[in-house]
Amino acid sequence: MVKGLDNGWMDVHRRIESPNADRRPDGTQISLLVIHNISLPPNEFAKNYVDHLFTNCLNPSFHPYFEEIGHLRVSAHLYIDREGIITQYVPLNRRAWHAGESSFDNRTCCNDFSIGIELQGADHIPYTEIQYSRLGCLTRQLQSFFPLITLDRIVGHSDISPGRKTDPGDSFDWKRYLTLLQSDDAF
Repeated sequence: MVKGLDNGWMDVHRRIESPNADRRPDGTQISLLVIHNISLPPNEFAKNYVDHLFTNCLNPSFHPYFEEIGHLRVSAHLYIDREGIITQYVPLNRRAWHAGESSFDNRTCCNDFSIGIELQGADHIPYTEIQYSRLGCLTRQLQSFFPLITLDRIVGHSDISPGRKTDPGDSFDWKRYLTLLQSDDAF
């Protein structure tokens, strides 16, 4: 499911390149993993418009909420849907536009030094078993590529943008996820 790294691209289920990315600052070491959630339309999972949002093709006429966000230029490195399908939008060696105004460990602009993973979900809706499993595998793989991403450097969007963002929300089971990462035989 998740294997090697080829020019920043992982061997995952789907690859759709987002134009919403750029170069990381020279000399930047990737040292932070940010967990997000997204559902488009909000709180709905049947139709998935994340590909459209991350590739600047979101049609505002499809849903009233899309009129509010259709102008945004955003992306994430990786996305895990409710069925566990992993899509990569941005090579890991490039900067995805996922964190916005943010700060961690007295550093601003978290996009510069982080990887962003979106989970298809909402703050108040439990995530699926397969999402936790895939997120755990993916995280371990990322930690093997970027050893500076230690357990204390895995955060939610709400942690780096408090007051502005709430994801991955109360429904995300941090204890379960971190226990998976610490277990030698979990995967």
